[in-house]
Amino acid sequence: MLSGLYLITDDNRDGNLLSRVQDALRGGARVVQYRAKHQSPAERMATAELLHAACRAAGAKFIINDLPEMVREIDADGVHLGQDDMSISEARQIVGRDKLIGISTHSVDEALKAESHGADYVALGSVFATDTKDDANVVGLDTLSKVRRAVRIPLVAIGGIDPAGADLAIETGADAIAVISGVMNDSNPAIAAREYSLLFNRHRDLPRGRVMTIAGSDSGGGAGIQADLKTITLLGSYGSSVLTALTAQNTLGVDAIEPVQSGFVSAQIDAVLSDIGADTVKTGMLNWGGIIVRVARAIEQHALLSVVDPVMVAKGGAKLLDKEAIDSLLAHLIPRAFLLTPNLPEAETLTGMPVETEAEMEQAGRSLLELGARNVLLKGGHLQGAAVDLLFIGDQMHRLEAPRIDTRNTHGTGCTYSAAIATFLAQGYPLLKAVERSKQFINLAIENAVDCGAGHGPVNHLRAAQLLDQEKDAD
Repeated sequence: MLSGLYLITDDNRDGNLLSRVQDALRGGARVVQYRAKHQSPAERMATAELLHAACRAAGAKFIINDLPEMVREIDADGVHLGQDDMSISEARQIVGRDKLIGISTHSVDEALKAESHGADYVALGSVFATDTKDDANVVGLDTLSKVRRAVRIPLVAIGGIDPAGADLAIETGADAIAVISGVMNDSNPAIAAREYSLLFNRHRDLPRGRVMTIAGSDSGGGAGIQADLKTITLLGSYGSSVLTALTAQNTLGVDAIEPVQSGFVSAQIDAVLSDIGADTVKTGMLNWGGIIVRVARAIEQHALLSVVDPVMVAKGGAKLLDKEAIDSLLAHLIPRAFLLTPNLPEAETLTGMPVETEAEMEQAGRSLLELGARNVLLKGGHLQGAAVDLLFIGDQMHRLEAPRIDTRNTHGTGCTYSAAIATFLAQGYPLLKAVERSKQFINLAIENAVDCGAGHGPVNHLRAAQLLDQEKDAD
């Protein structure tokens, strides 16, 4: 079954095609289609052999565009043909019965014809407007839906597909998503590929997706590792954990902190990733610089989507990060954050600017992007009035508002919110939907919190998960 992220190569004008493809494979690309329109035959063959070896090592399929003879010569997995290329029967005589043959199509009739003539899969496009081809005709999601109902062979959606569009295409019935510039032109092809690849986790059985939390232990159970694992499990994913510190705390505050040595933090990370693996990682309390550097290194090495919650001060006021740790956060972890989730005091510390109004939130959010975070969620729990969060996805800003709930029981809200986002990303939600659903979850958790202890009590993870599931069923 051909499925997942289908990567189409570009023209290798920067000379780094192999390394970019290897990064994309590390991020989860399942198919690579090699296009080589501007290379000499010798260069084409040499590059194809290198890419084929990289795909074989990653367990991915290697497809060659338009050249069935090259498929036969290097024993690639298949050939992809356009409407104006040779017939499927001619290509089959060259590549043999055991190789894949895909066809580019633009309508239901073309897709049905390709299937009847023996194609193993069809690519339909352009689903959305694209800059890759000036002459591309946009067929839209409606045609994608019709083709899905018409043919039984795998269907690849292509053309102008960003992660949000990929989400729609998968919902419409695409088995695979073909991407060129969205991965090949990205400054971090591995993370770009991971973002697309995780969208296909929606087809998995529960527990859906693997989430690793790297944080401190809260003996009171309301925040930290305990809150993260409750959130991950109740929302339907598999949670693993890496302890960075032990704390003696309750609803009244933190009484003592016992740090975990950075070498043992690395040992925990290696043990999990070498066996169980992870789709996303959520970081919380990272109490000194050595741990932050090691966590950042693991995120980069394994191309994980990371939700970085820059925990600096506990609810009761205890300081959890010193200046050296903040410097490490800025230098090493924030540039590797897929999503950075500071509250307003944390944003002030990281940017050095006051953040007390919604206008200042917008300015701070863009400054945090300039620090290297790929996306930023600036949480406005400390604002007056409604609880407004600002989500920055590239150049786009999304405003998320919810009524403010009058309660003292808000212990663990930041941990729970960020853990929920990491969970929904691992389950196949695109970023905006993951954040929207997580905000709904944390609001329910705060609204249904019950008194527990004499201070800031914890939110109600269980009831929030139950109510969120009921609302999903109602939809």
